[in-house]
Amino acid sequence: MQPNKPLEGHTYPLRIEGYSSDGAGVARLDGMVVFVQGGIRGELCQVRLTHVGRSALWGVVREVTEPSPARISPDCPYYDRCGGCHFRHMTYAEELEAKRVRVEDCLRRLGGADVRVTEILGAAQPERYRNKAQFPVAPGPRIGFYQARTHKVVDVADCLLQSQAAARLRGAVKDWMTQYSIPAYNEKARAGLVRHVYVRTNRRGESLCCLLVNGVGVPRERELVKALRAAEPGLVGIVLGINQSHSNVILGDAYRTLWGQDFLSDTLCGATFQLSVPSFYQVNPDQTEVLYGKALELAGLTGRETVLDLYCGIGTISLVMARQAGMVWGAEVVPQAVDDAIQNAQCSGITNARFLCADAGEAARQLAQEGVRPHVVCVDPPRKGLAEDVVATIAAMAPERVVYVSCDPATLGRDVKRFAPLGYHLDCATAVDLFPRTAHVETVALLSQQKPDTTML
Repeated sequence: MQPNKPLEGHTYPLRIEGYSSDGAGVARLDGMVVFVQGGIRGELCQVRLTHVGRSALWGVVREVTEPSPARISPDCPYYDRCGGCHFRHMTYAEELEAKRVRVEDCLRRLGGADVRVTEILGAAQPERYRNKAQFPVAPGPRIGFYQARTHKVVDVADCLLQSQAAARLRGAVKDWMTQYSIPAYNEKARAGLVRHVYVRTNRRGESLCCLLVNGVGVPRERELVKALRAAEPGLVGIVLGINQSHSNVILGDAYRTLWGQDFLSDTLCGATFQLSVPSFYQVNPDQTEVLYGKALELAGLTGRETVLDLYCGIGTISLVMARQAGMVWGAEVVPQAVDDAIQNAQCSGITNARFLCADAGEAARQLAQEGVRPHVVCVDPPRKGLAEDVVATIAAMAPERVVYVSCDPATLGRDVKRFAPLGYHLDCATAVDLFPRTAHVETVALLSQQKPDTTML
């Protein structure tokens, strides 16, 4: 007889063995992996199965029979509904260890690297660290965040990861919509007006607010400006973003300033950056300085090297490297980001940085034509990692060192394995917690060129 198959909706006693990439506990039932929402390693839990798949199961903790010493009471009233945080039921120390183990596992299992990740750099302040908030808006109006794995908006008055300025501006928009019957965007019907409330803040306590709308304007515009200015004394600008696409894209393709300025300035690692609404910028400035400091350390610059910074965005890493390099070249495919990078270099008084609007292959060819050979290549790619041809392009440049800043340990592991047959060995890796209380983790890795052993010649 075949054993009874686990049943959806039934509850089973399970021992949590570890964590998945999205922060869920991992257990086993009848030889199948179970992803347990709310579980902590070492705990014995009563787990109700919410989904039975062919090769894996999913469940939620109904009761903790043997609790972990790391278990704490969540300090957010929205934690069981909002999909933003994953670790508020455990201590920050346990969260850091879960992330460290995840990075090491990816590098060993997916990267084939015999490396020990001995260090994870945690945040001194794991709350209210985000300098950017993007609140989806739904009929009600509800303004907050999406429930996990859905597009249902949970109305969130305040988020412990966001600034209090963001909460005040979000509340002002909601009051304005309610008072003047301003329609929220309905994703299914593709109708309505207000889609997202976007707030960017800086270290000086200033903020920039953008309303993303399904249209070219809003009614009661003057009242909106008045409400936002009254809600937030540090507000320096209000922008209207036009997004009439039938997609999940948040930002618009055109912007109009309703009041004040359309940008925010901030300082990072001693450099000054001018940030428009669509500019990419790390959301945790304190930990970004830790991250980039580690990248600079691994680059091993002495003041003479030429550095190529691929995926340079608005030039954050480029300008950090430029202070200790001979010359830095930044490459980025987004024209607006390149313009911002040039402006940021000028604002910071940096003259040894140049920026190309090109992808990795184009940048390599252009630099080769000019006789430029980078000693160090730094990459900070999106979550999907490096394309295989980009790995080959970097190796063909023959830099001495590759500094890889990664936001996904899995794609980092995959790319480490791709570099190996091209002569680059993973020397070390450090995990950095840029996003406390969420499942995301950054890694800085150093790959060095392996020269032929000449001792036997």
